[in-house]
Amino acid sequence: MKPSMFNVQVPLPERNEVFLMNTFSDAQVLVSPDVTGLLDRVRDGERAFNADEQETIESLVENGFIVGSREEEKQALTEYFTNLREDTDQLRVTVLTTLQCNFACDYCFQGDHGDYNKFAAKMTLEQARGLARWIENRLDEVKPEKFVITFFGGEPLLNLPVMYYLAERCAALCEERGVRQIVNIITNGLLLTRDVVERLAPYGLSGIKITLDGDRETHNRMRPLRGKQGTFDRIIENVRRVSDLVPITIGGNFDESSVDSYPDLLDFLKEQDFAGQIAKVNFKPIIKAPEPATPKGMIPLTVVSGDGKPLGGTCMTTAGAGKLSSGSSACDSCHFVDEKMQFLRDETRKRGFPTPDGVHMGPCEIHRRHAHTIGPDGSIYACPGFTGDNAQSTGHIDGREETWRQAIAERFERLSPHKEECGDCSYIPVCGGGCSVASHTEVGDMYAPTCHRGAMESALVSLAQRTAAEANV
Repeated sequence: MKPSMFNVQVPLPERNEVFLMNTFSDAQVLVSPDVTGLLDRVRDGERAFNADEQETIESLVENGFIVGSREEEKQALTEYFTNLREDTDQLRVTVLTTLQCNFACDYCFQGDHGDYNKFAAKMTLEQARGLARWIENRLDEVKPEKFVITFFGGEPLLNLPVMYYLAERCAALCEERGVRQIVNIITNGLLLTRDVVERLAPYGLSGIKITLDGDRETHNRMRPLRGKQGTFDRIIENVRRVSDLVPITIGGNFDESSVDSYPDLLDFLKEQDFAGQIAKVNFKPIIKAPEPATPKGMIPLTVVSGDGKPLGGTCMTTAGAGKLSSGSSACDSCHFVDEKMQFLRDETRKRGFPTPDGVHMGPCEIHRRHAHTIGPDGSIYACPGFTGDNAQSTGHIDGREETWRQAIAERFERLSPHKEECGDCSYIPVCGGGCSVASHTEVGDMYAPTCHRGAMESALVSLAQRTAAEANV
């Protein structure tokens, strides 16, 4: 017998207890120090235990805190990741209806500010029909129980005909096959109307994510229109008009200049009549190419393509934002600033809003075989973070066979959530090696781990404290 390598613990001296968690089994318990001492004795090879201790050991085995051997546990982890990759319960497709956007966020790296979207890609109805045929083939191949389609961009509401067509057509395909369809939208919220929601609701609309970058003044500075007009008031009014129809997730992008405004935003949201309809709140740091003097607190992530040029791709307001009310976000495990992330999670919980716990951050959907991202031109990508670089396309919906795309697909096939550099890290099951996009852009190697262990350890302490507090209720 061995203690699991996925055991993590947080002492709670004020209670004379220890929060014990296994990141693989997800078992979470409050125990006396005697129990962690028992684990230490098992680790040291002791085999003589009294009846009460033996009963405790059996419970620890049942919950995954004690395993037969390290080899058995590693094999179980391999099987877990294999099953995750090959899982057929869900087919997930993120569709970039357009790379156009009506905002002029100064941190945006799409690079279309100068031409005002003149050359940004936009999916046509003919391309959407081709995509529907591709989805039909995937539904017949995978035979999932659930189909999750997420509309993204750019700003997806700038291409409503494609959204309406795909939602309706795919709903019909799913109904014919007895598959449940879920529709999610990631939008800046400016064009969100009750008509849009009512049009999509019959086809499984289950969640809308909207970005607010701080309080009114800060958001208007960070996310203005092309003419520099503010957008906060109109977005809030749009949320108010649709909040009784669909769960809303609030996201936000912060840097050092804006992070302190978020408590005021949370206070504002708490006062709104739609506060109870907010399904989740989650904020993340801005991903921005470093400049000669990068501001403290800014993630120095240079987004480049294969030829060294900045990407001109998807809006990254979804990166690291946690799951939507149903289904999943396009990317749930971006690199982040530990201290500020924990601060904002704590402030969010103080106002009573649900938010990710910061421990369960992965594995990313890039490790799921049946999760796909489709660009406006029909190119297929492993995840939204790579869609700005056509050289990272793994295929095309029309089935064209091109040697270079096949080579890229083989590169992504070799990605693993259990990376050698991670060793026996306790957080592997809930991290999966971190964000491959961040690894690709930061160090030029998508196979390298993007480690945010410090953030997870900080979040674990917060989770332990909340668990203890709830135990007293």
